[in-house]
Amino acid sequence: MKTYRDLIIWQKSMTFVTEIYKLTATFPKEEIYGITSQIRRSAVSVPSNIAEGYGRNSTGDYLRFLNIASASLYEIQTQIEISQNLNYIQREQFEYIYELSRELERMLSSLVAKVK
Repeated sequence: MKTYRDLIIWQKSMTFVTEIYKLTATFPKEEIYGITSQIRRSAVSVPSNIAEGYGRNSTGDYLRFLNIASASLYEIQTQIEISQNLNYIQREQFEYIYELSRELERMLSSLVAKVK
């Protein structure tokens, strides 16, 4: 593996960001600086922290950034549930994005175990 771009988890998290942006594009305009922005920032944080951690010179730093990426996934899971409660997304959309986030969560957990 030559670069973080070779990591399947990074590739899938980049696709996840795209799905989040598509989903939140339909949110009410008054939420642009509210939950829309928060969900998008959390989503961008996942591949960004995977990449940044990969570029660090220590295992401890790498693990710290992978844990930050995991925490961002938990934020997204909470935020999309709030979005569903507010009827910004339908149940099917929630389930789709939630399952994508759970897959990334499992992959991150596995990567953390391997790095340790």
